[in-house]
Amino acid sequence: MRLKGKKVISLVHHEFEDLELWYPILRLKEEGAIVDLAGEKANEKYIGKYGVPAVSDYAYSDINAEEYDAILVPGGWAPDKIRRFPEVIALVQEMEKSRKPIGQICHAGWVLVSAKILQGKKVTSTPGIKDDMENAGAVWIDEPVVTDGHLVSSRRPPDLPDYMREFIKVLESKS
Repeated sequence: MRLKGKKVISLVHHEFEDLELWYPILRLKEEGAIVDLAGEKANEKYIGKYGVPAVSDYAYSDINAEEYDAILVPGGWAPDKIRRFPEVIALVQEMEKSRKPIGQICHAGWVLVSAKILQGKKVTSTPGIKDDMENAGAVWIDEPVVTDGHLVSSRRPPDLPDYMREFIKVLESKS
């Protein structure tokens, strides 16, 4: 139980990439972390791209960054919706300011682009948003997982094992 006592917030909205939401949540729980799910509304059912549901524990507006050790943003089409909420942008910016682990995979980079936290950071994502990441000032690298300090990024579902090994290592290192 390497992450016993750690609290992680994961963001969700409709059309999340099912594996990119659930695999990280389950891996973190296996390591003893508490993982909460925040959506536009609390206790709302969100449906993934492939039909797997997820019910939010909290609304984005309920989340206080000080109560969490890390944040995860899943991919799919959900990030394009998630990034439209000012409270999400503020949450990501606070996690960045506090240098708490931020995990993003696939299209989740859009949320970080909108939060304006990528200047000079090394990242990866789905190649489809490479230009967006670079235009936001990031150095984009085509690797399964890229870690730049507390920021851990990944490309797509086949990279999930590498992504979570690295995210867990970064979260574990934060006391």
